[in-house]
Amino acid sequence: MFAAYAARIDRDQPLSGLVLGERPAPETRPGWVTVNVRAASLNHHDLWSLRGVGLGEDKLPMILGCDAAGTDQDGNEVVLHSVIGQSGHGVGPEEPRSILTERYQGTFAEQVTVPAWNVLRKPAELSFEEAACLPTAWLTAYRMLFTNAGVRPGDSVLVQGAGGGVATAAIVLGKAAGLRVFATSRDEAKRKRAVELGAVEAYEPGARLPQRVDAVIETVGAATWSHSVKSLRPGGTLVISGATSGDRPAHAELTRIFFLELKVVGSTMGSKDELEDLLAFCAATGVRPVIDEILPLDRAREGFEKLEAGDLFGKIVLTVQTSPVNRG
Repeated sequence: MFAAYAARIDRDQPLSGLVLGERPAPETRPGWVTVNVRAASLNHHDLWSLRGVGLGEDKLPMILGCDAAGTDQDGNEVVLHSVIGQSGHGVGPEEPRSILTERYQGTFAEQVTVPAWNVLRKPAELSFEEAACLPTAWLTAYRMLFTNAGVRPGDSVLVQGAGGGVATAAIVLGKAAGLRVFATSRDEAKRKRAVELGAVEAYEPGARLPQRVDAVIETVGAATWSHSVKSLRPGGTLVISGATSGDRPAHAELTRIFFLELKVVGSTMGSKDELEDLLAFCAATGVRPVIDEILPLDRAREGFEKLEAGDLFGKIVLTVQTSPVNRG
């Protein structure tokens, strides 16, 4: 079957290890389900995998991709939860949790196999392309806002790095939930787009906000860390799920953190129950993922290049145009 996969690790030039070509179709295994992929979306996790973060040389070649929507063997339209082993289903209770592509082949292929427990019904209201955006970036944003930040309607939130998948999701979800959302971006066009999506205002990174916020959604890391901490009200919460600009800020702001009793909470992905809630939320409210571009799977490299350059707003989705077959 045709797939986009990591053939080698290169920390400096990650795309040099990306190959588009034939890979073996998934093998049948007890308790697992093979899904015919209709759409899959890119995440920064895929770039980090090509750099060897979370993916070892001994696991290569590895089909990339965490997110997918498609049809199961009975023709049901489904969405995949990307965290394998979170409950022990399909892998046994002793195996630690992992995300697809860390231990198991990913979704950038005509077919993927996952534990049956990881398969959720796709709401009819969502297209395959829309549903494929939810299991990583949008689920991460959902958990950051409503589980780890614990914000409520009327609260204020700063979202750093508008344009990225998680940040964009946080803006849209926050607006829909009645939050007062502020955003930042280095790019004027992305700031304007953030306001169109529901941010009260969008600023250049480091700009003084009109008020201290209840929570900060942080995925940028070192470049925005100090600003994030300084933007919080006393007792506020900074939730971090990524560090695309690096994980070693010049100023950790420790004095401010302890003096103002700020909370710093790490967040990774989300649970199956949270994904079910997110799917239902989108179906009921009309909220839809922001899609930057839809490309066929055989043009995956273009999507990776755009993601690496940061030249996007929202998600890049790959679609499988041909009927999934076992071609060895």
